[in-house]
Amino acid sequence: MANNLLKGKKGIIFGALNDQSIAWKAALKAHEEGAELVLTNTPVSIRLGTINALAEECGALVVPADATSLEDLGTLVDAAMEHFGGQFDFVLHSVGMSPNIRKNKPYEDTNYDFFNKTLDISALSFHKLLNVLFRKDALKEWGSAVALTYIAAQRTFQGYNDMADAKALLESITRSFGVIYGKKRHGRVNTVSQSPPKTTAGSGIAGMEEMFTYADKMSPLGNASASDCADYIVTLFSDLTRHVTMQNLYHDGGFSAVGLTSDAIEIFTKGLE
Repeated sequence: MANNLLKGKKGIIFGALNDQSIAWKAALKAHEEGAELVLTNTPVSIRLGTINALAEECGALVVPADATSLEDLGTLVDAAMEHFGGQFDFVLHSVGMSPNIRKNKPYEDTNYDFFNKTLDISALSFHKLLNVLFRKDALKEWGSAVALTYIAAQRTFQGYNDMADAKALLESITRSFGVIYGKKRHGRVNTVSQSPPKTTAGSGIAGMEEMFTYADKMSPLGNASASDCADYIVTLFSDLTRHVTMQNLYHDGGFSAVGLTSDAIEIFTKGLE
């Protein structure tokens, strides 16, 4: 049930590939709550995905952009400001990819050209986006920038490989740019650390299904769904969280605060029999 949390607000959402995407569900929820949207993804992802169907449902403009390109980001932000008639209120960065993971390269045999691409796509792109938004004064006062991350930035999850390094960098960028945006523009910059999602991007990580099950058994509330994450993201776009910034906000059913649960012990014990 909509509460008009975002009535009159406008924003850009990155990374909606298909209806499994957190970004897709966030766009639907933001639209339901009254927001006007611009949707963006790489030209290849737009061709391969179904973002145009989402745009039709949300009445949104689609602008192709490579999030690693300052030129593309500048064109995107200019197009959004023209579409909205000026500054806007929020952005969602749901961008991440590791060529090393896609090529099944183990962490101890990392391809460093791939590694640099992982960092550029999954973390530095957020810095570039914030840079462009700041230089163009595109976000309104008390605007909100949100990026998606994962607890592997703090803890070791074998198989997550260089994406863990990228997420750690992403969270650091959030704090470093957050203090600048806060002091100079009253802007908010946060990350949401979500439960392991059953998305197209997540499916490429080795052992993801087992990771999903493990997290679900370790979390007192179970894994948070992509739809639940979208609800949480909307609150960060809203005026209800005007003084929340530079935070890594866990949305994981309690997983991040748990050491061990009886369910996990039972499964592990059975595996030893």
